[in-house]
Amino acid sequence: MPIMTRDSIIVPLDVPKGMRDAYVDNYMAITRSSGRLMLFAGDQKVEHLNGDFYGEGIHSDDNSPEHLFRIASQSKIGVFAAQLGLIARYGMDYPDVPYLIKMNSKTPLVETSQDDPVSLQWYDMDQIMEFKENSGLNILGVGFTVYLGSEYETDLLLQAAQLIYNAHMNGLLTVLWMYPRGKAVKDEKDPHLIAGAAGTAACLGSDFAKVNYPKKAGCESSEVFKEAILAAGRTKVVCAGGSSESVEKFLEQLHEQIHISGAAGNATGRNIHQKSLKEAIRMCNAVYAITIEDASVDKALMIYNYK
Repeated sequence: MPIMTRDSIIVPLDVPKGMRDAYVDNYMAITRSSGRLMLFAGDQKVEHLNGDFYGEGIHSDDNSPEHLFRIASQSKIGVFAAQLGLIARYGMDYPDVPYLIKMNSKTPLVETSQDDPVSLQWYDMDQIMEFKENSGLNILGVGFTVYLGSEYETDLLLQAAQLIYNAHMNGLLTVLWMYPRGKAVKDEKDPHLIAGAAGTAACLGSDFAKVNYPKKAGCESSEVFKEAILAAGRTKVVCAGGSSESVEKFLEQLHEQIHISGAAGNATGRNIHQKSLKEAIRMCNAVYAITIEDASVDKALMIYNYK
């Protein structure tokens, strides 16, 4: 298991001296003292509406929003990402879960062919800190989606920059969902473009950048993904879990992303929560084992298959 000490954490200079201990505490907590992030994504209730939670191939446990909180509370994770409203509705029953508040979201109803994507911030940082204090919940950070290439890119970049600055001022961690998307974007999975998105996250000062796994004909994704890791510098890069895959294929790909490409973790949603509670917990623990504990794929599969 990779071990990170408090002294090894490079604290950004936009974190005030009086908040540096809080920032380090949150960094150690969100990465489980490993330097890697295992983010359990629960923001799809807006992003994908009910398509990810009800229907063929989706276990009935996933029909209820509380399924997400049951998984997060009973599994090994780094942090659980969801919108503030959902956390406010269920957090009182799950006070020990580490939370990351997703600060913007949009539905998939307006397609790119109709209009370029835009997703503006729902809350300001004062409201987040007020909620943190009043709720007593363990809120470690905030997240925000940027659609590079959208005609609304300038507004999204401005909001992301302000959010990161204000989050760091309060000692919170930041994760940017960096998705090239819009009429100007010809290939959302282009490795060079994804590297550019990771580099943009670094310029915005984010602690982590969540990107899609690149694809390029004739190339191994694990090799071309290295460009994004290099482009991000001290901003750590994690991969979106993507659409549902077989368990073995997903775990093998995750292992390659970390040990070949150099990624610093993952952000996984439907590959976990579309399963029954018991199976989702085992899947979560298997993903955690590879991400945080440096387990092999075989070891992770043993964790998943253990009944």
